[in-house]
Amino acid sequence: MDHTNQDEHNTEYVVEGDINLTSARGEWIEDVGERTKELLEKDAKYFMHQSMSTPCLDVLKHCEGSYIQSISGKKYLDFHGNNVHQIGFSHPKLVSRLTEQLQQGLTFSTRRYTNEVAIQFAEKLASLTPNGLDRILLTPNGSSAIGIALKLARAVTGKHKVVSFWDSFHGASLDAISVGGESVFREHMGPLMPGVERIPPPITYRGIFEGNENKALEYLEYVLSKDNQVGAFLAETIRNTDVQIPSTKFWKGARELCTKYGVLLILDEIPIALGRTGKMFAFEEFGIEPDILCLGKGLGGGIIPQAAIVTREEYNKFGHISLGHYTHEKSPLGALAGLTVLEVIEEENLLEKVKADEAYMKAALYKLNRKYSLIGDVRGIGLLWGIELVTDRTTKEKAVDEAEEIMYECLKQGLSFKVSKGNVLQLSPPLTITREELDKALEILNEAFLKTNAIA
Repeated sequence: MDHTNQDEHNTEYVVEGDINLTSARGEWIEDVGERTKELLEKDAKYFMHQSMSTPCLDVLKHCEGSYIQSISGKKYLDFHGNNVHQIGFSHPKLVSRLTEQLQQGLTFSTRRYTNEVAIQFAEKLASLTPNGLDRILLTPNGSSAIGIALKLARAVTGKHKVVSFWDSFHGASLDAISVGGESVFREHMGPLMPGVERIPPPITYRGIFEGNENKALEYLEYVLSKDNQVGAFLAETIRNTDVQIPSTKFWKGARELCTKYGVLLILDEIPIALGRTGKMFAFEEFGIEPDILCLGKGLGGGIIPQAAIVTREEYNKFGHISLGHYTHEKSPLGALAGLTVLEVIEEENLLEKVKADEAYMKAALYKLNRKYSLIGDVRGIGLLWGIELVTDRTTKEKAVDEAEEIMYECLKQGLSFKVSKGNVLQLSPPLTITREELDKALEILNEAFLKTNAIA
C-alpha cells in the first residue's frame, strides 16, 4: 500500500492521532489475510488518503454490542467507535424501531412540514436539559451543529468574534476547523474564518500553565476584557481525544466570566454527552449551564447521522433568517434514532452503570500506572479514559513509537482503540459493555504493556 503522501507530513501534524505508518503497521498488514489485503489495497486506491483515516486497519462485515467483526471473522472490542456507540452497536430496540419506521413509509420529511417523531424527540431532549434550555434545531452532523451555534451567537450578540482553545476539535468543515485548534485539520487550509481568538487550554499534565487553572482563567479574562467584539466562548466541556478534564473551579469561573462580559458560552459535547461521563450531559458534572449546547455522534445510535443544538428560549427571535436549514433537518429516521437513544439510556440505567464502571476502571488503570514506567499519566471520567505514555516520567517526553506498538499488540489480541496526540491511548467503550468484556480489555492492555518491557 503506497501512502508516501502521508509520509511527507511533518510528524508535528501527524501525531494529532495515530501515525499508523511505523514498522508495526508493516507487520500488521502481513497477517491480515489475502482477501483482506486485497480489499485494503482497493480502499487505498479509490478513497482519498487523509490523516487519521488511512491506511485502514481491517475490513468489517458486522458490528453488535461492544464488538466489531472483520470479514475474516476476527472480533475486536471497540474502545473507539467514533464516539457513536453509547448504547452499543446495532442495539436491538433501535434496529427494530428503524425497521418499523421504514416499513411505515415515512422515510423523509420535506421542509416546511414536520412529523410526529421529530416533535417527540425534541420534547424528550428538552425535558432532559435545564429549564430554559428548551429550544432545539436538528441537523445531520456535529460540524453543522457547531456552524449553527456560531451563527446563532453572532445573531444574539451582534458580535462576530469567538474565543476557543488551541488543540480543540469542533468538526472537520471549514467553519469548524476555523474555530478548532488542531494543526492536522488546519494545515494548507488558510485563510480561515476571521475573528477567532485561541487561548491555551487548562491542561493538568503538560502545557504552558503547568496545571495552574487560575492562570488559564486570567488569560481568558484578559482576552475578553480587551476585545468587546467577542460574542462567544466555544469549548469542549471535556477534551475528548486525549481526555483533558478541567476542574469545577475552572468551569464555574469561565461561566462567570462569560456572564460578566456578555459572551455566550457554547459547549461542544458532541462526543462526550449522553452518559459518557455518568451524567446525561458533561456540563452537569461541573454545576454550570451553557447558553448553547451542541450534541451529535451517539445521538444517532451509531446507525443514523444525527446532531442537534439546544439553546435558550430568549434566543428564539430570528425567524426571519436561516440558522440551519439543512435538507435532513427533521429526518424521521434520525429523530427516531435520537429518541430511542435517550430512552435506552434511561431504561437500561446506563448513567448509574457508568459511574460503577468508572470506579472499576479507575482502580484498574491506576494499578497499571504503578506497574509500568511507560505510563506518565492516567486521567478519566465515566467511560472515557486516557493513558499518556512517556519515555521518561520526569521530562514527559512522548512515547510515540511505544504507543503505536501497544496499539497494534492490542489489535492482535482483539482490542481496538484510538491513539491521540501520538502518545495517549484513549479508551472509550460502549456504555453497555459488560464487566466480563471490560476485564477482557484490561487484560489485553496489561499483556501489551508487558510485551513492551515497560515494568516500573
